[in-house]
Amino acid sequence: MDSKAGSTSTTFNVLDYGAKGDGKADDTKAFQAAWAAACKVAASTLEVPSGSVFLVKPISFSGPNCEADIVFQLDGKIIAPTTSSDWGSGLLQWIEFTKLKKITIRGKGIVDGHGSVWWNDMTDEAVRFYGSSDVTVTGITIQNSQQTHLKFDACTNVQVSGITISSPGDSPNTDGIHLQNSQDVVIYNADLACGDDCVSVQTGCSNIYIHDVNCGPGHGISIGGLGKDNTKACVSNITVRDTTMHGTLTGVRIKTWQGGSGSVQNIMFSNIQVSEVKTPIMIDQYYCDKAKCKNQTSAVALSGINYMNIRGTYTSQPVHFACSDSLPCVGVSLTTIELKSVQESNHLYGPFCWETYGELKTSTDPPIDCLQEGKPSSFPSQLDSC
Repeated sequence: MDSKAGSTSTTFNVLDYGAKGDGKADDTKAFQAAWAAACKVAASTLEVPSGSVFLVKPISFSGPNCEADIVFQLDGKIIAPTTSSDWGSGLLQWIEFTKLKKITIRGKGIVDGHGSVWWNDMTDEAVRFYGSSDVTVTGITIQNSQQTHLKFDACTNVQVSGITISSPGDSPNTDGIHLQNSQDVVIYNADLACGDDCVSVQTGCSNIYIHDVNCGPGHGISIGGLGKDNTKACVSNITVRDTTMHGTLTGVRIKTWQGGSGSVQNIMFSNIQVSEVKTPIMIDQYYCDKAKCKNQTSAVALSGINYMNIRGTYTSQPVHFACSDSLPCVGVSLTTIELKSVQESNHLYGPFCWETYGELKTSTDPPIDCLQEGKPSSFPSQLDSC
C-alpha cells in the first residue's frame, strides 16, 4: 500500500510490494503479495502501472475468501517466462483468477505470453477465469498466448469489451476467447486475431451474446467441437451478430463429434460480413481432428439454427451442412444470404447439405436448394434432456 504517495488505502501498487518492472527480474512474489493485501479489502484496486514491464511466472489470484469487487488495473505490460523450468510440469494456465465475485480486469495494458517459444509443445492458457461470477474484462490487450488467450470456465455474468487479442494466423491452437460451462456472457467491441477460433463456445454454455466483433486471422466463431469421446454436450441460446470476418477458415460454425449426445438449440447468427472466408457457413457433425474417426449413430442433436443477413465473399464453399445420418439437423432457417466466390468464374464448390431440414425464408445467392423443407419423416425423439 502506497502511503508515501498519498494514495488511498484501497489501492495496492505492485511496485510497492517489491516489483522491479524491468522485464528481467521475477516479479511473481510482488504480485502475490499485492494480491494478498488487495484480497482483504472490498472494492480495492491492484495496480499494475504503465511504463513498466513485469516478468511473472504462473500465478493464481484466487478466492473464495477474497472480498468482492476487486479491480485489477492493468496499465503496464506483463510478460511470461520463456524457460521451461519456470513453468513446471502439468500447468494448464499462466495467469488464473479463480472463485472470485465481482472481479474486474481493466486498463490499457498488455499481457504477452511469448507464445512463439512454445507453440510446438505447450498447452497453457494465458488468462483463465474459473468458478467466478460478475466478471468484467475491458480495454486490455492479450497477445502471443501459448494457447488459448482468454478462457472462462464455470463462470456466470461475464462481460468482455474493448479488448484486443493478437497472435499470428499460423500459431497453433491459439483460440481467442474460449467459453465452457459458463452462462450469461456478453462479448462486444473486440478485435480478435489468432491461429484458431476467434471465439470458441463449448459444452455447458447458455445465454451467450457476441456482437460487434472483428475476427481474422483465425478460424471464425465456433460452437464446439462437442461430444468428443461419447460425452454429453449442452449448448443453448447463443447469438452472434454484427460481426466481421476476414481471411478466416470458417465464418460461423457448429462442429460436433460422432458418438456424442445432448443438444445445441436456439442459435442465431445475424448480420455477419465475411471477406475471403474459406467456408462462411458450416455445420460439421462429422468433426474429426485425426486421420480417421469411426462412424457412430449417436449424435449431439441440433435444432433451431438461424442464419440471417450473412454477406460477403468466400474462397472455397459458401455453405456446408453435414448433419448426422441418425439425427438430422432440424429447424435450420436461412434469410438474406448473399455469398459470392472470390473467383467469379470459378465456383469451387456449391452449397452442400446432408440430412439438413428447415426453411429458406428468402431466396439466397447462391441458391441453397439442397436444404430439405419441414422435418424428416422418421425423426427420433433423442433430443436429449439437457
